[in-house]
Amino acid sequence: MKVYIGADHRGFNFKKGIISILEEMHYDVVDVGVHEKGKICDYPKIGYKVAKAVSQDKDSRGILICLSGIGQTIIANKVRGAYAALCYNARTAVLSRKHNNANVLVLSGRFGKKNELRNIIEKWMTTPFEGGRHKRRMQQIKRFEQKECRENQ
Repeated sequence: MKVYIGADHRGFNFKKGIISILEEMHYDVVDVGVHEKGKICDYPKIGYKVAKAVSQDKDSRGILICLSGIGQTIIANKVRGAYAALCYNARTAVLSRKHNNANVLVLSGRFGKKNELRNIIEKWMTTPFEGGRHKRRMQQIKRFEQKECRENQ
């Protein structure tokens, strides 16, 4: 599976560790930036690139990192077909997959803990979507998404 990853300057250090974890798990990692430590950049551009790639590559996932994780979550959820979840621990990562079929994991470079990264990523990457009542709810979200996209054209 391909994993698109991106971070602004505040998430750069976490990104390097996450890439190592993903590569150890044998995922194909595509780093969309930022590529230089200390290079100031705007998170929306990176968040959009990751979310767009994931929305177009249905068998992929995305991971985004910024200072709080909130900005990346907002921008990623603006892209039709991208379902981003801000997760601060393994439990929320599991629930974002089981109940919401999230395809973009968002992490905080400030509030996340480096010693929990591996567990969060492993849980998020390996937890399947539960379906059932959650599938019905995700279908509702997709219908709202389609309606909103039609109305804004």
